[in-house]
Amino acid sequence: QVQLVESGGGLVQAGGSLRLSCAASGLTFSNYGMGWFRQAPGKEREFVASIDWLGGSTYYSDAVKGRFTISRDNARNTVYLQMNSLRPEDTAVYYCAAELRGRDLRVRTVNYWGQGTQVTVSS
Repeated sequence: QVQLVESGGGLVQAGGSLRLSCAASGLTFSNYGMGWFRQAPGKEREFVASIDWLGGSTYYSDAVKGRFTISRDNARNTVYLQMNSLRPEDTAVYYCAAELRGRDLRVRTVNYWGQGTQVTVSS
């Protein structure tokens, strides 16, 4: 049974930082591209960042490029999202995602989702 468990969300002021973690189990982590998506109330789920299954390439949405950094630790079966210079428009539920041999993840091709963690940025 595959599980993706996010942690690290919370309330932060604009300009602040948070680091999200996603611990994976029940899969061969090194075979999966990992990513983060987010969904704000009334909006569709959107891509934030991903790192390919080889760990060599990263991808970011234009909205977060230069502010967010994705990384992975295959020894810990964990993927991270370091979020700096947070803005109120970053407020959303953030979801961890896994795609077999994935690179630039898309909602329609993700194999597994986490349950989500709330990030709220106050102005």
